[in-house]
Amino acid sequence: MSEETIFSKIINREIPADIVYEDEHALAFKDINPQAPFHVLIIPKTPIATINDITDEHAATVGHLYVVAAKLAKEQGFADEGYRVVMNCNDHGGQTVYHIHLHMLAGKEMGWPPYQDKKKV
Repeated sequence: MSEETIFSKIINREIPADIVYEDEHALAFKDINPQAPFHVLIIPKTPIATINDITDEHAATVGHLYVVAAKLAKEQGFADEGYRVVMNCNDHGGQTVYHIHLHMLAGKEMGWPPYQDKKKV
């Protein structure tokens, strides 16, 4: 069983969030530190700590997160212009909450690489 996270508290309505989408499998809410004009987190209601913990049994759940992203892109009107979805894994990957989640960013042109490395080589 996974440890309780801020995301499980949002799912259970123990703490507030600006929810933009919900169904029986997923929840999407605005990021509190947005990096784009539209920045939401799309999370499964089933807690999975990291990408490394995804199993074959989670395939439909993880796939559903992308279905939600496509639905939100169409509803928000930026599907054709484009958007970015990112899932971080563990500390070096930038994961800060250990409950998998897609960052969905839109509303501006995205560059590559997305940011500078924290550590110079």
